Amino acid sequence: MPQLDVSGFPSQIFWLVITFVFLWWLMAKVALPKVGLVLEERQKKINDSLDMAENLRIEARSELDAYEIAISVAHDEARKVINDANQEGTQASANQLAEIRISLTNKIAEVEAEIESVKEKALEDIGKSAREVAISTLDKLVGIKIPAKTLNAAIDNAMTKGRK
Repeated sequence: MPQLDVSGFPSQIFWLVITFVFLWWLMAKVALPKVGLVLEERQKKINDSLDMAENLRIEARSELDAYEIAISVAHDEARKVINDANQEGTQASANQLAEIRISLTNKIAEVEAEIESVKEKALEDIGKSAREVAISTLDKLVGIKIPAKTLNAAIDNAMTKGRK
């Protein structure tokens, strides 16, 4: 094997050093700066993307806070509207109930007055009928004619006791 021949070592080491130095110089001056630029551009894009993402996150958070505040305000307004509607409904119901009570009280008073007048008329009619029956009965059965004043007083007295 020629590479293991000791007599060729100095020339192999020489070419190895020259090749190594050339490749090192080529990498240091040409390839690595280009790779460094590419890495710097990527890092810059990553940093820009992170900054933009952070800005968007902050903006989204502020929008979320504004949304939550708007929802809270809307809930408060809805509660207020509901409470106002309940109060108005309660007040309207109370007013209607008061009107109905007044109307019913008036109707009850009217009906009671009507009942009282019908009762009085019925009692008068009963009194008249009782007088006529009493006069007719006393006249036909017994043959006695009692003065109208006496008979009226007796019938009025009996009807007064009946009312109590």
